[in-house]
Amino acid sequence: MKIMPCPLNGPRNISEFTYGGEFKLMPDPNTCSDAEWADYVFNSNNLAGVVTEWWMHTASSYWFLAERHTVTDQIIRTYDPSERFSQRVEFNLPASREEEVSA
Repeated sequence: MKIMPCPLNGPRNISEFTYGGEFKLMPDPNTCSDAEWADYVFNSNNLAGVVTEWWMHTASSYWFLAERHTVTDQIIRTYDPSERFSQRVEFNLPASREEEVSA
């Protein structure tokens, strides 16, 4: 049985987690091109070695980051996203879209 240490809930069976994808720095959604945004959303580097990934503890819906070696599948460490992020990213909707959402 493989165990993953959850930063919030402690060591848990890997079956309790959902993979969320490779961690990548997000381009500014207000100034990047459509091609840059599509690259961020749909493409990954798929490196062999240590990568940082998003994971979620499914039972508690808690998202966190994990450093994992993709060749050996060894989990090196897991940590709360607050170690990387100091503020929330807000997305500005165009005025016409805001009206649709509020209706």
